[in-house]
Amino acid sequence: MSNLNFKHLRYFWMVGKTGSIARAAEQLHLTPQSISGQLTEFASTLGVELFRRSGRNLELTDTGRRILSYAETIFNTGDELLDIVRDQSLKTALAFRVGCADSVSKLIACRLVEPALSLAEPLRLICREGRLASLLADLAVHRLDLIIADRPMPPHLSVKGYNHMLGESGLSVFATAALAATLTGTFPACLDRAPLLLPGEDFAIHHKLLQWLANQQLRPRIVGEFDDSAMMKAFGQSGAGAFFAPAVIARQVCEQYAVVELGTVPGLVEQVYAITTERRMSHPATLAISQRARRELFA
Repeated sequence: MSNLNFKHLRYFWMVGKTGSIARAAEQLHLTPQSISGQLTEFASTLGVELFRRSGRNLELTDTGRRILSYAETIFNTGDELLDIVRDQSLKTALAFRVGCADSVSKLIACRLVEPALSLAEPLRLICREGRLASLLADLAVHRLDLIIADRPMPPHLSVKGYNHMLGESGLSVFATAALAATLTGTFPACLDRAPLLLPGEDFAIHHKLLQWLANQQLRPRIVGEFDDSAMMKAFGQSGAGAFFAPAVIARQVCEQYAVVELGTVPGLVEQVYAITTERRMSHPATLAISQRARRELFA
């Protein structure tokens, strides 16, 4: 194989991000025909299929997704290099890369990571979001310094990482005031036959919530399951149904999403972990996150 053509890689990266040759052409100020020809040459050089057709859009193959992940790292690193050249004050700021699992509340993740930005040594925070398995793969090759997750790292994975429990919180149920006014009875009986939004199977709490509903003999109308906690809250804000969120951030959830708290689920807790490559936390940023969790958020 000849040397990697970075011009072709950038064209591929842009098409992969936008999902369309036409949209990539607009971003790159080129003709679609030019980009299409370059993509064909790039795929031929690599000897792999990069895309498959999905309606009018292009869908990445498994190999294409892996190559796109490397392209993201390459061009993001290039952008960081240009930033340092343009602003010499950035050269002392160390990158701190945090992965946040989709199943973790973004409000909790933000409050946990916030102290890292106030350290004496300046940090440049880089946040990634995704499923835990994908984030663990990045941790294994040192693309991440820390992962915030709602469960410990699965023991069967061959990833050198360590679990640090940051804390746990009870679960509360929220709904818009308009929806709450239509519910009858006290909590939790008011959830029977009520529209309900559930966290998806990727949440550690998913099956426990289903068991709790069954034990309470509640038969809500499940109108949606979500793999992303922020998306679930957004639908809850629209009035689509009641939803669950950690009780420790009840006030912020009510304020940000214009909802009311219906009650707290007895006996169920959601845990939050930091997963790092350190057996004992020593990085100043990870220590700051751990201290915020234990002294404030989950105290």
